[in-house]
Amino acid sequence: MQYMLLIYGVEGAEDVDMDTLLEQYGVFSEEAGKAGVLISGEGLDPVSTATSVRVRNGETSITDGPFAETKEALGGYYLLECENLDEALSWAAKIPSARYGTVEVRPVMAYE
Repeated sequence: MQYMLLIYGVEGAEDVDMDTLLEQYGVFSEEAGKAGVLISGEGLDPVSTATSVRVRNGETSITDGPFAETKEALGGYYLLECENLDEALSWAAKIPSARYGTVEVRPVMAYE
């Protein structure tokens, strides 16, 4: 089953050394790849680059910025193929940003 691991954190957190964090992400990605669970994963540009699109009553509204103002912002994701939720949670706990922010784990909907 596929699981999306959504990585949330506080942008610009000064207590995080980005070079070290990126190195740790490289290690995680390599480990997940060797284990055969990694389908894809990417980081996202800062939330300041976001554009939100809404369509209401046939009218399109385009707004600079994220859809909601929050303390933690979506910073990236991993898509993994795991046997079950427990395995996905185990991988999520290994994501470096889990120590600083939040990793949300959600099953990918399977369409028949």
